[in-house]
Amino acid sequence: MTVGGRLQRAWLRRGALAWLLRPLSWVFASLAALRRALFALGWLRREGVPVPVVVVGNVVAGGAGKTPVVLAVTRHFQARGLAVGIVSRGHGRSTDDCREVLDDSDPAEVGDEPLLLRRATGAPVFVARRRVEAARALLARHPDVRLIVCDDGLQHLALRRDVEICVFDDRGIGNGWLLPAGPLREPWPRACDLVLHTGGRPSAAAPGAIAGFGARRALADHALRSDGTRVPLDALRGVPLLAVAAIAKPEGFFSMLRACGLQPATCVALPDHDDFTTWTPPASEPGAAPATLVCTEKDAVKLWRLRPEALAVPLVFEPDAAFFEALEAKLSSVDGFQAA
Repeated sequence: MTVGGRLQRAWLRRGALAWLLRPLSWVFASLAALRRALFALGWLRREGVPVPVVVVGNVVAGGAGKTPVVLAVTRHFQARGLAVGIVSRGHGRSTDDCREVLDDSDPAEVGDEPLLLRRATGAPVFVARRRVEAARALLARHPDVRLIVCDDGLQHLALRRDVEICVFDDRGIGNGWLLPAGPLREPWPRACDLVLHTGGRPSAAAPGAIAGFGARRALADHALRSDGTRVPLDALRGVPLLAVAAIAKPEGFFSMLRACGLQPATCVALPDHDDFTTWTPPASEPGAAPATLVCTEKDAVKLWRLRPEALAVPLVFEPDAAFFEALEAKLSSVDGFQAA
């Protein structure tokens, strides 16, 4: 098991490893508290933009399902006729500048999640280390945008925001301790506007004063080829499959494939955000039919450049209808916001 895997397991309970790391978590807590205090006192400056900003983030290290939430929020307001833009840091990218993400951008230069967001929504997407810089560049290039959704950034306090959505998966808050003794990036509970649970077993993470909601997660009934055409999942039943995933919780993808009646002959879990450049699919057994390569939609933006024959299975993510009602209610009090 990798070091990251050991930590993930240790963060679920207050065992020996968590207790060993506990003193370091006090240092982390002190630094985080100092930073929050500097922003509260105005010694570090918050900067805003002239349109409402919705931040989607989490307080738990590791993937909790933020990107599907950003997709769902963006598509919801697009369906209402609102021009939406997306900003992100672009985790794992090789560049460090502010740039627009285009359909043909190199995922190594802009990040795999921003590229997925761009292709899946058609919305303008900008990446930058300072999200406010990305937001300003986006509005300068696309002045029709009336709402900005920030992918991650709950702890990026320099960007002034109007609504904060905190995302949790089935881990909840784990053992409740701060990094590195636990999974928390900051103490919980903390003030935010909405809590959304992306897992199948909503935890009791939302304090009574904060509205908590659930969502339905399932794989689509089709896979996508690199040219955008669809392959029904039913057509893959009984077909030898090689499933690969470079996401935070790859076993979740493999389990959902099985839940759809598919039986991958081989499952390969790679590190989150892996670029696949050093990965080679295992050779088929002599005389056996070659396995069909399947992956997540997030992985496909990188894998298709190397393995165009791969099939990407999209995730269907549907928050409760009440979540969107609550989100619109929060935004309705923001000056200048008006859904079409």
